[in-house]
Amino acid sequence: TLSMTNNITRDSIAEFIHQEFGLTKIDCNHFVNDLIEEIISGLIAHKLVKIHNFGTFKIRNKKERIGRNPKTKENFMISSRNVISFTLSKNSLNIINKNLDE
Repeated sequence: TLSMTNNITRDSIAEFIHQEFGLTKIDCNHFVNDLIEEIISGLIAHKLVKIHNFGTFKIRNKKERIGRNPKTKENFMISSRNVISFTLSKNSLNIINKNLDE
């Protein structure tokens, strides 16, 4: 498995690839960094990146809204901004649900 924790880093992905396929650590790091750069470039260019049988990354705009400081209860305006959302593919979701049911 890749990681026993909730956090997966670029280095842990590269290390997993190195262990599984025997590529050099430098090549694995380059591969992981290039893959992430491709996803970011795709989001910038098209606001959408689909990875077949894995999921879809999308850029969506959150509108300006009023927020509240929980300590002071003071209201303030949260500016509009772009956020990235991820939706798991049906295939990946089925695999997860199958494994959780066992």
